[in-house]
Amino acid sequence: QVQLVESGGGLVQVGGSLRLSCVASGRTFSRYAMGWFRQTPGKEREFVATIGYTGSSTNYADSVKGRFTISRDNAKNTLDLQMNSLKPEDTAVYYCAQQLTPYTALQPLSPKAYWGRGTQVTVSS
Repeated sequence: QVQLVESGGGLVQVGGSLRLSCVASGRTFSRYAMGWFRQTPGKEREFVATIGYTGSSTNYADSVKGRFTISRDNAKNTLDLQMNSLKPEDTAVYYCAQQLTPYTALQPLSPKAYWGRGTQVTVSS
């Protein structure tokens, strides 16, 4: 029922930019907090950013603060991640997450969420 589909990943040079998108379906999108997480081979899933169900509240990992911007469009059921000033350490598969329960926050360190399949971001030096 719930489907999350990421897009926008690719290969980019250090200092470049990418914009990731996630299209959600199956539930009333505006009721659920959303987030972006990333993972590299052999490492645990890492929190990147979350956004509240209204879009007014955002939270970022220290490693991306000031460089990434999370946003949502509740009219279009979409979640975006604008990534600027990219670094090699940003290389990962990026996953879209939707909170399991409505009107609640997505917990960065212990997310209870539905997940997309991911989109690869590679930053070359």
